[in-house]
Amino acid sequence: MDFHQLRTFSAVADTGSITRAAEKLNLSQPAVSAQIKALEEILALTLFERTTRGMELTTEGRAILNASQKALQAHAAVIREAVQMRGTVAGPFRLAGAANAPGDGVGALMIALAEHYPQVDVNLIHATSPEVLTGVRAGDLDAGFCVTSEDLEADLVTIETARFGTYLAAPAGLVPKGQALDWHSLVRQVWIVPNSGTCCGLAIEKLFCAHNLRPKQTIQIDRESVTRTLIAGGVGIGLLHADTARAAVDAGEVDILMEVEKAVRVLFVHAADRSADPVLRAVTSILRKG
Repeated sequence: MDFHQLRTFSAVADTGSITRAAEKLNLSQPAVSAQIKALEEILALTLFERTTRGMELTTEGRAILNASQKALQAHAAVIREAVQMRGTVAGPFRLAGAANAPGDGVGALMIALAEHYPQVDVNLIHATSPEVLTGVRAGDLDAGFCVTSEDLEADLVTIETARFGTYLAAPAGLVPKGQALDWHSLVRQVWIVPNSGTCCGLAIEKLFCAHNLRPKQTIQIDRESVTRTLIAGGVGIGLLHADTARAAVDAGEVDILMEVEKAVRVLFVHAADRSADPVLRAVTSILRKG
């Protein structure tokens, strides 16, 4: 049994899927399956039940997961201690970027780390904002970028890196200009919505509640680029971030129906109890200077 097997086991348990765990770890699906099989053989335990819903932990698996996470945290602590003793900013850094976060914050940070701290080994993972927060709190991620309009709890350190508005957009010409919005007509349209736990998902839910209405048909999409394409193609209506909305309007693809939120923030987050970590101190220093 080695560190890589425990890390893979934790990723499968967290995502509930061989496929998603492989994407998270940048491994092939056969490699993830092989590591889980090897770990089960070493422990002589069945850790997962393979169901139609995905990979579900057995009772033994849940117990092993708790011990595994402690071992992974201890492994990370050994690396941090060694880095501190060497006086060098180096080591692995698990960073997540929210899929729908606008701007180039992740790219700029990666460039700065490569320039100033070349011994930091960044593992960049794409995730939704709720997945970023869960991963940081669980210790599966060292830090991440998330999108939110809410204040986060004190267990997280946050740095705002960008701010933007969101707009309700419709295919060009669908809604007559200059008229008040007819919400009973709008809910008969297809709504293109992100995951309910995301910032835009919460904003759309607030709209539905405010008007006491519910659309008859929705399409769930967590990629803003796909949302724009579907709206432009006349499939339905949905939310776009300010920069994307302006570009789509300029291209004649969509009409803006209303501003939904003025101040949605992109936040860099890490666990407050990790503030002394040398790599995190270097990263936060870069962001605060920027």
